[in-house]
Amino acid sequence: MPQTIKCTVTECQYNADIMCDAPMIQVNHNGSDRSGSSDETKCDTFRPKR
Repeated sequence: MPQTIKCTVTECQYNADIMCDAPMIQVNHNGSDRSGSSDETKCDTFRPKR
């Protein structure tokens, strides 16, 4: 079953009509060893549009 990932970061090259079309995504901690909320994570797949 295909998975869809919504992304509102329109500046990302993988954003296709508010949906992520990257072949894979990577989400990491954002400056902490453990995350307890989405604010403590970041999408490392982001690439600025050219």
